[in-house]
Amino acid sequence: MAVIHNTTLKPTKLELLTTWLPSRPWYRGTGREPQLARVGGFRLDDPQGEVGIECLVVTDRSGDAPVSYFVPLTYRGAPLDGAEQGLVGTLEHGILGRRWIYDGAHDPVLAAELLALFQGRAEPQAQDASDARDESVRHYLGEGVEAAAIGALRMVGPATVVSGPDGTDLTLDTITEAAADRRPGHAPATLALHIGRVLEPLAQEGATGRAGTVPECLGSLTGVWQSADGTEARGLFATLGAADR
Repeated sequence: MAVIHNTTLKPTKLELLTTWLPSRPWYRGTGREPQLARVGGFRLDDPQGEVGIECLVVTDRSGDAPVSYFVPLTYRGAPLDGAEQGLVGTLEHGILGRRWIYDGAHDPVLAAELLALFQGRAEPQAQDASDARDESVRHYLGEGVEAAAIGALRMVGPATVVSGPDGTDLTLDTITEAAADRRPGHAPATLALHIGRVLEPLAQEGATGRAGTVPECLGSLTGVWQSADGTEARGLFATLGAADR
């Protein structure tokens, strides 16, 4: 379970994101410095206990209308080889020392755990409490044969990551445990994981997070954040489908 340390961070995560966000292709620029507030999110556990994983929701209030963003981050005790383009920055943690902060889309640990969350093998953890499940995070995986087969897949190697105005797309190479054991009839599969960045509240009838709300989608992940008027909003964080390769 995720352990929360009550300590200082220098600079803070929001200060790092204030500098980093305007460089992203999906950021809705206002021409001003971002004015960020943390308004939601959840954590995931690294099975090896080495990497911190936090999926933040932040709202930028620098423009005429507030815009909320989904920003998964990973926290590491050393640089991640080959992930330089995903580095958000470094900070000093009051207990753990220097931490390297990455855009989670570029970290294979986060990609693997998001896949595990869709499969029901990982549990979303509360952002501000240790050993507490976040019940507001909902994942849905379709009921067809293709969706059911996803449950047996495990990610192999780093993902291919492409960001654009509509968010971040990860191409995941996966294999079944049977294929890893070289049993016949189990070929590798390639999945498309889309991370939504600019959040919009779902219509009430779509608030269950069912994959059917997104065309050609096998799975969906939704969560909540506090909107500008103080009410709770639910939106689509990520979708999972078969990759076109």
